[in-house]
Amino acid sequence: MNLLYALDLIGTFVFAISGLRLAAKKDMDVFGAAVIAFVTAVGGGTTRDVILGATPVGWINNIDYSIAILLAIPFTLLFKKYIVNLKRTFFIFDSIGIALFTISGMQKALDFGLNPGMAMVMGMVSAVVGGVIRDILCNEIPLIFRKEIYATPCLIGAFTFFILSEIGLNQDANYIITTSTILTIRVVAIKYNLSMPKMK
Repeated sequence: MNLLYALDLIGTFVFAISGLRLAAKKDMDVFGAAVIAFVTAVGGGTTRDVILGATPVGWINNIDYSIAILLAIPFTLLFKKYIVNLKRTFFIFDSIGIALFTISGMQKALDFGLNPGMAMVMGMVSAVVGGVIRDILCNEIPLIFRKEIYATPCLIGAFTFFILSEIGLNQDANYIITTSTILTIRVVAIKYNLSMPKMK
């Protein structure tokens, strides 16, 4: 198992947890929560694959992704009191998810021959679309449309990933640095209440 594949599975797991956490806050039953977990975890990757013409989409060809989502359900139930009611926990899982999916999404787009600019967009799509679907289904305004900086760290992380690849940095080190970059931007933005300019 290479590091990128492992990161993709971890991203799937943590995004499923973020979906389960919000579903629990909305008092959904286990089946409803499982549906939210599923679409949160694979929504972005599915959208990316459809755009790229990579069909059948990744999770259909590989059962490991479904297993990762299913494992997130008992994990969330076991540690519910630590996950469901803590905003900071949701932030951590969501931020890890977008960081990991940005990397895997951009790498797949590059493998399909897209130019770097569009590959960065595909990385962002992989990272944020699942969360958008999650929030819409749970009757929430999606994070990407709120004051909180959400998509911008993905684009900056994708750009970082590309530059480090171009200078020949070891791939595993690139994954770690890119993930850290996205997480750091998210943490700093939240801590200092940074946001994009508003439309007025």
